[in-house]
Amino acid sequence: MEKAIFAAGCFWGVELNFSKVDGVKETRVGYTGGDTTDPTYQEVCGKTTGHAEAIEILYDPDVVSYDGLLEKLWEFHDPTTLNRQGPDVGTQYRSAIFYVDEAQRSAAEASIKKTNQSGRFANPIVTEVTAAQEFWPAEEYHQKYLEKKGIDIACG
Repeated sequence: MEKAIFAAGCFWGVELNFSKVDGVKETRVGYTGGDTTDPTYQEVCGKTTGHAEAIEILYDPDVVSYDGLLEKLWEFHDPTTLNRQGPDVGTQYRSAIFYVDEAQRSAAEASIKKTNQSGRFANPIVTEVTAAQEFWPAEEYHQKYLEKKGIDIACG
C-alpha cells in the first residue's frame, strides 16, 4: 500500500469520491499543512491553525497509480479557485497536494503543468504542492460522514 494526501475543499465529499476509486483501500479525513498540534474541527474552521481539510488515502499502486489519483483529484474539485470550493471559503478549503516523497512531488508538478496546457480549465490551477506534514485525523463523526448519513453524492 502507498499513501496520498490531498486537500480539495470540504473533506466529506472528497472522501466519498475517492472511496469509490478502484484500488483505494482506505480513506481518512483530517487536517494537515498547519502550525498547531492536534487541531480540532472548530480550531481549523476558526482559521487560526493554517490547516487544510484533507484526505489521507491508502491505495494499491498495482490497481491505481498516483497519476491516476491526481487525475481523479482534478475531476473531484475545481483546482482553479483559491481558498474556496463552491460555497466553502477559507484557507482550510484550499486545493493542495501534500507529497510524501520526491516522486509524488514530481508527478504532481507534471500533472498540473499537463492539465494547465490541456486547456481543460478556463483558469490556471492554483493547487499548492507542499511536502507532507503531520496528518491529524479528524474527529470520528467526520470519518465517512456522508456514507454514515446515507448520502451517495458528494457535496461541493
